[in-house]
Amino acid sequence: MDSTTAHLGAIDRLRALPFPARRRTERGVESGPGFHVAQLEYSDRFGDDDFTLVRDAREEFEAELQVLVQVLTYRWGNPELMGLDGHLERSAMGEPVREPWCTLSAFVGEVHAWSVDGRWVALGISRDEPQSPQSVQLVAAIGDEAFVDGGATP
Repeated sequence: MDSTTAHLGAIDRLRALPFPARRRTERGVESGPGFHVAQLEYSDRFGDDDFTLVRDAREEFEAELQVLVQVLTYRWGNPELMGLDGHLERSAMGEPVREPWCTLSAFVGEVHAWSVDGRWVALGISRDEPQSPQSVQLVAAIGDEAFVDGGATP
């Protein structure tokens, strides 16, 4: 099975999971009321000066993200591109930001998001921060349609 097929399967499994009443992490999936967040792919084998390896991993993940976006666009239509910097700024200033947007915005700058069957699906890659090349992540988030507002609190 190739990585795209595995990632699509993971997204479909996440979409089918019920949301728990309390926040929990199980088998690499962080879940809570109205959301699931999972790392689809992760690379963290970098030293302090391995910028070439970080760049190469980022390029691989960006290529995989584009393939996933193309496949899901074919399935569900065009995604909305959502920037998450505003949520990160609000969180940093101590303002409330609803989950999973608070956690997601801490390491992902923007996501491609679709609304499907009463849930939203978002895909993104960890922020490109050359001063600290610790990891590169390809992330999927699934949420209840009621929380598609991008993190505004009630």
